[in-house]
Amino acid sequence: MSGELQTVDEGIDRRSIPASASETIWRAPDNHEIRRIDWPCEASKARGSILFMPGRGDHYEKYLETLAEWHDDGWRVTSADWRGQGGSGRLGKDPHTGHIEDYAIWIADLAAFWDEWKADTPGPHVLIGHSMGGHLVLRAVAEKAVDPDALVLSAPMLGFTGSRLPISLMHFVARMVRGLGDPMRRAWKWSEKPGSTPGTRRALLTHHDARYEDELWWREKRPEVVMGPASWHWVERAYASMRSLFAPGILESVATPTLFVATSNDKLVAMRAIEEAVARMPHPELLKFGDEAHHEILREVDPVRDRAMDAIRRFLDRHASA
Repeated sequence: MSGELQTVDEGIDRRSIPASASETIWRAPDNHEIRRIDWPCEASKARGSILFMPGRGDHYEKYLETLAEWHDDGWRVTSADWRGQGGSGRLGKDPHTGHIEDYAIWIADLAAFWDEWKADTPGPHVLIGHSMGGHLVLRAVAEKAVDPDALVLSAPMLGFTGSRLPISLMHFVARMVRGLGDPMRRAWKWSEKPGSTPGTRRALLTHHDARYEDELWWREKRPEVVMGPASWHWVERAYASMRSLFAPGILESVATPTLFVATSNDKLVAMRAIEEAVARMPHPELLKFGDEAHHEILREVDPVRDRAMDAIRRFLDRHASA
């Protein structure tokens, strides 16, 4: 990979921070530093504002292309790295393991950030989350911690693939395994070389080689964003958070118009959990892909990604018009 910035695909530079965007630090109420990027547009012409929250182990550089398209559509765009990942520091015992004491910490961060961001930006206000970010923003809406005009969830982490056992039993198993050693130890193998990615990772995320290479380029350019496996405590807390979200009456209370974008070919998050959420919520829409899409739908091959972006655009036209 080259050490120089590269412009790729139809004039959208996925390997450079836009000149009109600003990268700054927001301080949470406990003074923890959260990295953010803001991409304003002319206030009088803005059709509203989008806050995008990425997934586990992600960083906002991965989604510059998507942020650029929303900005070109007239949205004021913001994204931030969750506490403990990306450029927002680490909470584990080493620079690469993802860890959190409880998902409620992330909900509190989002609530505080949302209040300030909403006050400083033109409406309507849209909240979009991918994977773990999708889980957290949906939970924040369900708990009335944030109040977006519209919600978009890309492959939200509402359940894990690989088991059809009840989530209560999986949570029990995770608690047991966590207790067998250091709860901050890695929950799965990463790579023999610290900081590198396993060869199978690409096949889990996207069919688009160039977009996958963009992430590796940013990891080399900004090594501080690199993250590997999560801790066993993260896994146990993930199950606990999922159980709280699927408790009786919680999803049914979400009145916000919500678009789910997901794929049955996902090897990371469970489609059946997403479909259960859709069945229980009062105002959901679902765009469902199959074998043509892996987990990172917003970074997929053009036919998949274009279809997803068009669906998001039409959804926002209906539910978040200026």
